[in-house]
Amino acid sequence: MKLLFCEIVISNFLQLLLMPILDGKAILYSFLSAPEVRIGVAFGSGGSQSLPATELPGVSSWLVKLATDTLSKRMVEPHRQCLALPASDLQKKAVGGVLCITVLSARKICSSSKGSPSRRHKCSAIDSKEEDQLENKELQTFVEIELEELTRRTNVRTGYNPNWNSTFNMILHDNAGILRFHLYECTPGSVKYDYLTSCEIKMRYSPDDSTIFWAMGPDSTVIAERAELCGKETEMTVPFEGVNLGELTVKVVLKEWHFADGSHSLTSFNLSTQNSLDEASISLSKTGRKICVTVVEGKDLIVKDKIGKSGPYVKLYYGKASKRTKTVSYTSNPVWNRKFEFDEIGGGEYLKIKCHQEETFGDESVGSARVNLEGLIEGLKRDVNIPLEKVSSGELRLQIEAVRVQDFEGSKNSHASSGDGWIELVLIEARDLVAADLGGTSDPYVRVHYGDLKRSTKIMYKTLNPKWHQTLEFPDDGSPLELHVKDHNALLPTSNIGDCVVEYQMLPPNEMADKWIPLQGVKQGEIHIQITRKKPELEKKPSSGSELSPAKMHHQISDQVKQMMIKLQSLVDNDDLEGVSKSLSELESLHETQEDYMVQLEMEQALLLNKINEIGQEILNSSPSFSRRVTFP
Repeated sequence: MKLLFCEIVISNFLQLLLMPILDGKAILYSFLSAPEVRIGVAFGSGGSQSLPATELPGVSSWLVKLATDTLSKRMVEPHRQCLALPASDLQKKAVGGVLCITVLSARKICSSSKGSPSRRHKCSAIDSKEEDQLENKELQTFVEIELEELTRRTNVRTGYNPNWNSTFNMILHDNAGILRFHLYECTPGSVKYDYLTSCEIKMRYSPDDSTIFWAMGPDSTVIAERAELCGKETEMTVPFEGVNLGELTVKVVLKEWHFADGSHSLTSFNLSTQNSLDEASISLSKTGRKICVTVVEGKDLIVKDKIGKSGPYVKLYYGKASKRTKTVSYTSNPVWNRKFEFDEIGGGEYLKIKCHQEETFGDESVGSARVNLEGLIEGLKRDVNIPLEKVSSGELRLQIEAVRVQDFEGSKNSHASSGDGWIELVLIEARDLVAADLGGTSDPYVRVHYGDLKRSTKIMYKTLNPKWHQTLEFPDDGSPLELHVKDHNALLPTSNIGDCVVEYQMLPPNEMADKWIPLQGVKQGEIHIQITRKKPELEKKPSSGSELSPAKMHHQISDQVKQMMIKLQSLVDNDDLEGVSKSLSELESLHETQEDYMVQLEMEQALLLNKINEIGQEILNSSPSFSRRVTFP
């Protein structure tokens, strides 16, 4: 069977809106209303054997709907296309590009729980000083950047005016593209991220080798910028979709365009931005564990019975990996029981879920969600029901578990301390803990397990939101760091009210990470910590075959003594007398070595002073006029 012809006719008189931007260097165009579309299609081998599409049930109506939806999404107000009008055409065909996107900050955003029209009006009316006084200052949000199939996310920040300042490299596979920015809220005590709103910035290559960026502003206005050359920074402030939902400020740099002839327009890029990119890539480092995700079943999914094969399936995205379940038969309560494995990634990487309905003429989305994978404990399976977003009903049941890979040559070995660093853990607070006492409160404290070392915080009485503000230190040897939140009881055994694991091995040295980690094994509760891998300032390495100078060795021994004192304190707290005795012997040996190097350092100092005096005397003897003016003691 052959497709004989395909004809699309847009009927009725339509108003085409033309809007010049950038001083007439480009034009945005769109229809003011959705056009009426008529489609004529015939299938067959020719002649009388051809069959009009209108005689095939559902085909004509499906094609009309597809064409109408496509036009509405791309060319009907407020969606506009861009036509560049360059002064000179370099006759180049751009086929891709490399972008650097920095999500700077947002202003006057509102949470989903307090997003009523009156509340949003209040958010838009108050100034920044008043916002800090509102009860919702614990609002926690992050932004997901989407370009084609690639997504990246910022860190989590608090408040109505969060500052992320997160930078990412992204790839474009065309001469035009759409950058979408999705705002999510982190709900306390929940593994799910709540979708709030979105905005987008479009870009297009101009034949004069410039780049045009544009977006919709308030009241259907247009925000447009033009970067004359690659490498030029373009900063834009774009309102989020919806009424009084705030605005987002981003910085976009088109680093280079790639052309069909293999050439590219590469320019130099400032080193500070490149450093930020290198730092941002750290978040994709592997931790040495596997994340096992079992997609068990779905409940109350929105599944439409259409022409052709129809059935739901789930796609999982984690880092650069993606997995997919099989398509089950048409049902709103499907059962998959499909298990997938991912290499765990540090830096707060989350699991993205998309649920689709398979159709003959194209799959349809029936919901999506984000899952927080922070704080998974090995051997403890997390069973959760995840509500789907952007749909009126539907949820997925997942089982999530972290498994240590025994033969992995990863974080523990490659990032373990070589005797020159320690871990600084600050236990700040917790919130929404479960009540372990009959009075509806708890007496919480934290028991910290770091390898064979164990330490505890002070006890906070009769509260579900304790504040410890306590700092603990451990020698950095790559051991697992576990936090066990317990309820103190003077008579009965202590009750466990939540556990979590702190992933710290992939953190850059001397850079503090601030985290809210959900507690496992309980229905609710989070713990707020700060953790830093402390390392002495790096010094220049000696040349091959040379030894450390006494001064450098003195500093190195001082650092070792500090680490030994930290270890000794932990052993004393745990009543490990054998370990204390051994550590004291090592400490005494270090002290003797330090004294030897101090004696050597004093000898070298004396020799250096004698050498200075000899050089001064030679200068004095070689210059009689100078000797009359300067005398040495």
